[in-house]
Amino acid sequence: MKELILHAVTVFMGFFAIMNPIANTPIFLGLTSGADHATAKSVALRSVFIAFIIVTIFAISGKIIFDLFGITLYALRITGGILVIMIGFNMLQGKNEHTHANKRMSALEQKQAALGIAVSPLAMPILAGPGTIATAMNFAAVGGYYEVSITVLAFALLCGITYLLFVSGEALVKALGASVLNVITRMMGLILAVIGMQMLIEGIHQAYSALFN
Repeated sequence: MKELILHAVTVFMGFFAIMNPIANTPIFLGLTSGADHATAKSVALRSVFIAFIIVTIFAISGKIIFDLFGITLYALRITGGILVIMIGFNMLQGKNEHTHANKRMSALEQKQAALGIAVSPLAMPILAGPGTIATAMNFAAVGGYYEVSITVLAFALLCGITYLLFVSGEALVKALGASVLNVITRMMGLILAVIGMQMLIEGIHQAYSALFN
């Protein structure tokens, strides 16, 4: 029992360090800056739910999926890195799709566009990125049914914490105002681009090591 508790704490802290919901909250605020409160809550809920499903699937059968489709972890890192860099660059340039959408989209179309952010980049690759997936696969592979269950439950707890941080972050929008939030959005765009570049570099390094060593 003591070993399982220690394993659970280790898994949770490992997930927390990699996913880092505190650092992701400003990124969430930047990505949903043009959405209303209800839509932002929907984006938060959908993003953590999708991230949970992705990580659960890979925790249970990640190696099978990778082998079935011939996918490598470094390919996932490279692809995810490129996507995050592109999104971060757009945020850095002040290109917020929701702001521009107000002029040419209906309310329903605006909401659908905002909810699309929950899938990419929030759920994948920011929350359930290559590092998180690899961590889930590693933790789940160390034992049997109990270890897999602990891995899934630990990530579920982290998703709940992330959701609460995302939703409570909405209060910052009212407190800071539009101009300050615009600055934060650009800062988070830079950070997001750097995160994407780091993912890309790690993916290329892993690919080089796997192919030429």
